[in-house]
Amino acid sequence: MDNSSNENVINLEQPSDMLTDLIRNHARQLIKEALELEVAEVLQEFQERRLADGRQAVCRSGYQPEREIQTGIGPVPVKVPKIRSRDGQPESFNSALVPPFIKRTRSLEAAIPWLYLQGISSGNMCTALEALVGPEAKGLSANTVSRLKQQWSDEYNVWRQSDLSKDEWVYIWADGIYSGLRAEDEKLCVLVVMGVNQRGEKHFLAIEDGVRESTQSWQEVLLKLKNRGLKKAPKLAIGDGAMGFWAALDKIYPSTKQQRCWVHKTRNVLNYLPKKSQSKAKEMLHDIWNADTKKDAEKAFDLWIKVYQDKQLKAAQCLEKDREELLAFYDFPAVHWQSIRTTNPIESAFSTIRHRTKRAKGCLSRVTMLSMIFKVGMCAESQWRKLRGFESLAQVIRGIQFKDGVELNKKEQKAA
Repeated sequence: MDNSSNENVINLEQPSDMLTDLIRNHARQLIKEALELEVAEVLQEFQERRLADGRQAVCRSGYQPEREIQTGIGPVPVKVPKIRSRDGQPESFNSALVPPFIKRTRSLEAAIPWLYLQGISSGNMCTALEALVGPEAKGLSANTVSRLKQQWSDEYNVWRQSDLSKDEWVYIWADGIYSGLRAEDEKLCVLVVMGVNQRGEKHFLAIEDGVRESTQSWQEVLLKLKNRGLKKAPKLAIGDGAMGFWAALDKIYPSTKQQRCWVHKTRNVLNYLPKKSQSKAKEMLHDIWNADTKKDAEKAFDLWIKVYQDKQLKAAQCLEKDREELLAFYDFPAVHWQSIRTTNPIESAFSTIRHRTKRAKGCLSRVTMLSMIFKVGMCAESQWRKLRGFESLAQVIRGIQFKDGVELNKKEQKAA
């Protein structure tokens, strides 16, 4: 690595204990200030989201438990701020400075792909890693990083051909991830499928490049999954309505029920409304998917259409066209509703990539982009918990019918 890149680096290999403590305390304060600025920017995005009484719908909610992150001067304790939603739509703060799956591990396997996707070149990787994970990165050359990238590319190629037939995949989520990065001459999208098996374990099933709106791209993804052993149709698929995924799903897994993501739908509907109308309209949308029964949800749905269809026809049409698919979750266990109403399980894993505003200098090759995103995804997956209420998946697999989230009795099953 070029020695010029280290001209301004102070050697702290053997500082006195007092000096070490002084520097570490200063680092802790700097990280705290940076995190406070970061969470303040996130809250600013929700400034116009208000409750009926005028209070902010999204607010601060203390801190995550204190944990240590590794730095070039050793471990530094940090407390990452939390936010919470008061209006029923879940929100969380994912720090780009201290991503959840980075701060929990000292492993270079987590740090290098994340830094690479942030636009840090192989030549500058060592300096960045020493700041992030400490002495473990010392002496890491650009050639070593390149060899690791090749190793992870090989791992990705093995993973994308792995056998899926040993498990039954009950629910799947699908989304297209635009990272802001350019692969060669065009901006590519990463098509992601995630699934939950009969034991409630969540795993990524596919990470492939393609065109988000293309039925052909998604059909290729689903056919590969089928060839790898996902032959039995999942009970439910969750995704955004603007993808070619649904047409492909109808061809490959026609019996799979469809659930549109309420977060995406809310965003799309509100885009048709003037800002002054969005807060009230959003609150009324929440009344739909927060209803305890499908009947009550239908009433709230009809009310929303009635209120907005005359003056905001496009918004009403955007909502109405997916009515059946937006309310599909009522036919599944209530304990699963929070997970199956949105594509948040995928979104949260890639939030620090998706939300980038600055593009990396230069271009990533297609292979590098996919293998790096794969590695970030695997690091995130290793931290996942089982699906809440996974015990109810057995009834879903057996075809037990649910109404308003409650299992029907035998008599009701026959009548249905």
